[in-house]
Amino acid sequence: MKQDASRNAAYTVDCEDYVHVVEFNPFENGDSGNLIAYGGNNYVVIGTCTFQEEEADVEGIQYKTLRTFHHGVRVDGIAWSPETRLDSLPPVIKFCTSAADMKIRLFTSDLQDKNEYKVLEGHTDFINGLVFDPKEGQEIASVSDDHSCRIWNLEGVQTAHFVLHSPGMSVCWHPEETFKLMVAEKNGTIRFYDLLAQQAILSLESEQVPLMSAHWCLKNTFKVGAVAGNDWLIWDITRSSYPQNKRPVHMDRACLFRWSTISENLFATTGYPGKMASQFQIHHLGHPQPILMGSVAVGSGLSWHRTLPLCVVGGDHKLLFWVTEV
Repeated sequence: MKQDASRNAAYTVDCEDYVHVVEFNPFENGDSGNLIAYGGNNYVVIGTCTFQEEEADVEGIQYKTLRTFHHGVRVDGIAWSPETRLDSLPPVIKFCTSAADMKIRLFTSDLQDKNEYKVLEGHTDFINGLVFDPKEGQEIASVSDDHSCRIWNLEGVQTAHFVLHSPGMSVCWHPEETFKLMVAEKNGTIRFYDLLAQQAILSLESEQVPLMSAHWCLKNTFKVGAVAGNDWLIWDITRSSYPQNKRPVHMDRACLFRWSTISENLFATTGYPGKMASQFQIHHLGHPQPILMGSVAVGSGLSWHRTLPLCVVGGDHKLLFWVTEV
């Protein structure tokens, strides 16, 4: 590992607009390319990218836009459906967005003539997180500043509604046991809900606020990570409801936390734009300092590649990609 961890992005892709959010497809999509979605002020772009780390005949990054969807309002969040397939005939692209108008839009496309979307209405304030159920893709969970977590079916009907004690910041579905949902609140409480009983079964406390982002580690579901105040925090839910590990990382308040999809010791955080240029960091639990720091003039969004130790952050008219070692 390099001692001087600060470096520029390994790859960049130019975009036509400021990027507010970016998400790699976390599900296997039946094609060698990796689907990526990003949202700007009034549209969503779906593309594929292949990296030299996975294909010997690719130099750097190979990026191709598959389709641009007019959105009409700023895109705040994107979630991929596990029903997305590039190897079916016709292909299926399915994802949902949260937007500045407090609505969720569910998009379905065959990348040809069929391009539909359905609006899911009910939240009364900004939506901070949304996710598809990872097994069947038949339900969507969302959390909002309106102090609620809502579960929707694909017809747009609410099938469950949990009242929170503060704004809901993040929501994650258990990768195997799809009746378990994790909801993180701004007041520092993270609760796990049993969707069959429709009640909370466990809670964690960050002991510091504001909690801005939390993520369930898919490689080890006993681990939960979050950022609150200037720190990252990590829990082992079998041991304690209080963080087992924490460290200050961002001078100007931390913004997002995301576990790597390939290692339970690797995670990334971002900070709010402020006095410090370095707002993107990759951390390894075996190292006291961040193993990589990247500076983004105005960064937003954070997502890990499904099979590589590679992160993407949105920026001003570009996507920025960083690669690290596991």
